[in-house]
Amino acid sequence: MKNSLKNEKCDFGEFKNLIIPPSYLTSINQMRKDKKTDYAVVFDVTKTPPVKALQLCTLLPCHSARVLVCGGDGTVGWVLDAVDEMKIKGQEKYIPQVAVLPLGTGNDLSNTLGWGTGYAGEIPVAQVLRNVMEADGIKLDRWKVQVTNKGYYNLRKPKEFTMNNYFSVGPDALMALNFHAHREKAPSLFSSRILNKAVYLFYGTKDCLVQECKDLNKKVELELDGERVELPNLEGIIVLNIGYWGGGCRLWEGMGDETYPLARHDDGLLEVVGVYGSFHCAQIQVKLANPFRIGQAHTVRLILKCSMMPMQVDGEPWAQGPCTVTITHKTHALMLYFSGEQTDDDISSTSDQEDIKETE
Repeated sequence: MKNSLKNEKCDFGEFKNLIIPPSYLTSINQMRKDKKTDYAVVFDVTKTPPVKALQLCTLLPCHSARVLVCGGDGTVGWVLDAVDEMKIKGQEKYIPQVAVLPLGTGNDLSNTLGWGTGYAGEIPVAQVLRNVMEADGIKLDRWKVQVTNKGYYNLRKPKEFTMNNYFSVGPDALMALNFHAHREKAPSLFSSRILNKAVYLFYGTKDCLVQECKDLNKKVELELDGERVELPNLEGIIVLNIGYWGGGCRLWEGMGDETYPLARHDDGLLEVVGVYGSFHCAQIQVKLANPFRIGQAHTVRLILKCSMMPMQVDGEPWAQGPCTVTITHKTHALMLYFSGEQTDDDISSTSDQEDIKETE
């Protein structure tokens, strides 16, 4: 390489702001003789956990790093958990801003941040890198979900989760639980985004007939900021942090024909809605119905008094017995928002405006 560059200087081209010069890493390694590291071109998080990969950020100038997470919302959450560990270690000034290349099934967090519903190679890698450079920094609320099992003699510690997207109890959690159980048995069959969505559709249709989550309002008590809320005859309750849910549906807005406080992912507020069943969920997804909007709150508490019910946090489901679920604000994550990507809602809204202009 040195011979080929004798007569010209390498300025790293268009993406010089995204490239860490090899000479810089060489200098770092020379200064850290006891901890020499061989940095790969790309970090594969199945082989190098995010906690270890993100230590590269500590070798860079403060507040300079941007990280592109290629994966689903679960992978993004994994990386954000590693970022939180950096805070605990006192490395806050090295924390990167996080962008997303959506490779999962739902990709609701990616969609909320303007990175789209899925990536299948239709955009050249060079353009993806340009988008990362042009993206704006924003904050994302992250929440602590604590599940305490009921019982005087329960000595086990409460289960704790970190939530970026949503928590739910009811039919959508049941679909996730059934999907998860079958994927565990045969993971090789669930590598296609389209197939995964088809399996979700199957379980949703099945639950329309069986109604395994009926009479939820008789089994739970719900408190928003300490105030008890009376519930109608619901089958599901969903607590939202982000705008999108269920693979691209703006759940809080519904059909968009009613006035309501706007939902944001950085205001320290959660949106809480109820659904009447799987069929109602399907109606909301195609904008034929509105959710039952319960309210907004800084703290949500749900008490499951009896029975076993499906629950999920960010697509990770489980079957839960009597318990108390408490959701409180945990921290903020530094994310990158790309405003150039149009969602389906944006496109339909633009089309509607153009139709109005033509009519005028």
